[in-house]
Amino acid sequence: MILNAVRQRVLVLGASGFIGKRLVSALAGSDWAVPVAAGFRTMPGAVGTATAIRLDARDSAAMQRALTGIDSVVNCVARDASTIVESARALFTACAASSAAPRVVHLSTMMVYGTAAGVVDEEAPLRGDYDAYSAAKVEVERLARNYCNVVHLRPGIVYGPESPLWTGRIGGWLRAHRLGDLGSSALGCCNLVHVDDVVEAILRALRMPGIEGEAFNLSLPMPPSWNEYFRQFAAALGTPFVPISRSRLRAELYLLAPPLKVAEIFAGTLHLKYRGPYPLRPWLLRLCNHSLRLDVAKAERVLGMRWIALDEGLRQSAKWLLSAGEIPNP
Repeated sequence: MILNAVRQRVLVLGASGFIGKRLVSALAGSDWAVPVAAGFRTMPGAVGTATAIRLDARDSAAMQRALTGIDSVVNCVARDASTIVESARALFTACAASSAAPRVVHLSTMMVYGTAAGVVDEEAPLRGDYDAYSAAKVEVERLARNYCNVVHLRPGIVYGPESPLWTGRIGGWLRAHRLGDLGSSALGCCNLVHVDDVVEAILRALRMPGIEGEAFNLSLPMPPSWNEYFRQFAAALGTPFVPISRSRLRAELYLLAPPLKVAEIFAGTLHLKYRGPYPLRPWLLRLCNHSLRLDVAKAERVLGMRWIALDEGLRQSAKWLLSAGEIPNP
């Protein structure tokens, strides 16, 4: 049952990011929420019924002030590992000191399960042994134990229109034929979930009673392999799905990628817009071989989640990518 409460003020941390912007728009269009969009950088003054504030989420005192008059918080902060942990610590400390005790919906990740393989439900150990990002997300869930009114959402690969990586860069690499049929190098499970399904899960988690302290996996129930994802996305884009040999892939990852990454970092240091080709990274190939598959039965049963079909999601993604004013440079 979804609560039909009075309009609640929802603070969205990381509101300038891919998921955060989508969430703020959905909240602003609802009849039960008034979103407050918070970001590290200066943001537009308003989005629909939303107000916007600049907030360093790592600052405990600033976080305490931002919580004034807030009923719920959604944590979409998605920067480096240190920022993820520091901002969560500031949030939970401020919430614990608040007399209002706002519900927090924390956007976690499937990577909290680390290198686990096979089908994984929410009771599986949180290993966080995949990389620094996975370790940081596990630490946030550990910190949340000190504040009981938290709901954790653990999405897989969040794709859809405006996704800079899983739609923009993957689509760009496919169109440039730098990515394609990887054969046995991409037989791992691609736990895709459409951004609108993630937003829907957040909306339900904000209003559903009795789920404090619970965690929910978010993914297509029968996700494709990475190679199948690439094949179907290439078809939606109308581009040939070309074979990529192991030798060519290794050249991309270990010869071309390092200088391209240096150029990208250098441009960022000088506050310039990077316009060169984006490097394929070794972590992508590693992920393409990861056999973990999320069990999403709990999200379906408790939150009532239903999922946007992959063909529809890829159609939307391709339409956005092909109609974008500036196609992301592959």
